[in-house]
Amino acid sequence: MFSVDDPYGQAGAHQAAPPVPVGPRLPWKALLSGIVLRPADTFLRMRDHAVWGPALVVTFLYGLLAIFGFDQAREEVLNATISSTIPYVLMTGVGFVLGGLILGAVTHTLARQLGGDGAWQPTVGLSMLIMSLTDAPRLLFALFLGGENGLVQVIGWATWLAAGALLTLMVGRSHDLPWPKALGASAIQLAALLSLIKLGTL
Repeated sequence: MFSVDDPYGQAGAHQAAPPVPVGPRLPWKALLSGIVLRPADTFLRMRDHAVWGPALVVTFLYGLLAIFGFDQAREEVLNATISSTIPYVLMTGVGFVLGGLILGAVTHTLARQLGGDGAWQPTVGLSMLIMSLTDAPRLLFALFLGGENGLVQVIGWATWLAAGALLTLMVGRSHDLPWPKALGASAIQLAALLSLIKLGTL
């Protein structure tokens, strides 16, 4: 029953409201370090803030280097002339940005279909950052050891699991979803990361 002080039952509605971001938007340095060191608080704080600047820059830079983590592609680039190498590398960077945008959009769409209530801009931008940052250790070793090296493959599996944990946490915080649904919303993006990047089958 509604009380005299609350004739429309607003108190219950306020109690059931989803968590809101704490404080203002994080600057890019705090955002990047927060994803790695304080992911739960960072994702909650940024759930309603677009992160296009860091997401596009980091993903583009990652894409520029990612081509050198694949043995065959690296040989082709190193054996080509400078005039043909630069456009190839730039196109790879743009390709990773577009791929990150598409995969992030898919994750957001699935999260909304599973009952999520988050905005698409933070979800897509944060998913792009997670994709790039978690693969950085594998890429670093792959630059020197090659993408098919055994150690690189092990690191790839470990960082893929880390990406899965961070994507699940991010979707859960951004869309107010329990972790099984958040993981389900991230499944397509995780499968794509595994097949296209982590195992060197691009």
